[in-house]
Amino acid sequence: MKYKLDLSKTYLVTGTAGFIGYFLSKKLLELGCRVLGVDNMNDYYDVNLKYARLKLLEAYETFTFIKGDISDKEMIMGIFEKHKPNVVVNLAAQASVRYSIENPDVYIQSNIIGFYNILEACRWFPVDHLVYASSSSVYGANEKVPFEETDFVDQPVSLYASTKKSNELMAYTYSHLYKVPATGLRFFTVYGPMGRPDMAYFGFADKYFAGEPIKIFNNGDDENDLFRDFTYIDDIVEGISQLISNPPVSDENVLHRVFNIGNSHPERLMVFIETLEKCLSKSLGREVVFEKVFEPIKPGDVPVTFASTELLEKAVGFKPMTSIEEGLQKFTDWYVDYYKLEN
Repeated sequence: MKYKLDLSKTYLVTGTAGFIGYFLSKKLLELGCRVLGVDNMNDYYDVNLKYARLKLLEAYETFTFIKGDISDKEMIMGIFEKHKPNVVVNLAAQASVRYSIENPDVYIQSNIIGFYNILEACRWFPVDHLVYASSSSVYGANEKVPFEETDFVDQPVSLYASTKKSNELMAYTYSHLYKVPATGLRFFTVYGPMGRPDMAYFGFADKYFAGEPIKIFNNGDDENDLFRDFTYIDDIVEGISQLISNPPVSDENVLHRVFNIGNSHPERLMVFIETLEKCLSKSLGREVVFEKVFEPIKPGDVPVTFASTELLEKAVGFKPMTSIEEGLQKFTDWYVDYYKLEN
């Protein structure tokens, strides 16, 4: 599908130094768009990686960066008043299901209060389109697969999932009351180069080079292994880019919709790990075998994630297609190069 992005408009991307935020900003800048990036540069994971991403974005003349937290309402309102963004992509949020069990406060601050501030700004300084990050975690322990956007999602099994479900409800309300055109995106296990170090695949590579075993939270049960719908970063960014210029239109006066963005091809966790070993072996030019320790499934984890992408395909004609073999090879090639590991 050809992009219809208006180069005269300003695109605000929150969480611009984050994993998805960086790659989306880079894509928009490559297309010639004017991008305003906001990020608080917190130290939830290695901040050096965030600054490395930011440095690459600052090479573009049409990129402007503002360091700030979306939970700061005065700052957010000031940005909207001064820059008047036409399109907003809210990717700033505290991520991770497991971390939400240990540190709930930051999820309320960033994911609830922060998103409320974005909605208020879009209310008072109207935008053409608000695109925001939701998550596949809203499906909870849903046993019906594949997950469809019309499924019941009122039983989240983590606070992180609760905040993302709350975002969808809040956005719906603002669309209904204040005519804010909004699109929520339920991301399914995003991975790739320059990704988040707290994600399992990244952590497995870290553990290997540290000479430590990897922990696999599936009870060591091959019969009932976990399945994840791993989605490569380029597919995520492609989907967002195509949706940005296609805001919702509703005959029911509610300008809100939700899409899954996933690979729609769930993989057994152990197959994913074996593929990661093979890709890392190829990147290094020698055999890599992880030392494995099996542990019980963690609270908040779900057995399966599996995206139906029919609505996304119908809306913009796009379906994620990158295989884990291709995606993980790109990750391990980047990892070995970035950390200057011998090969």
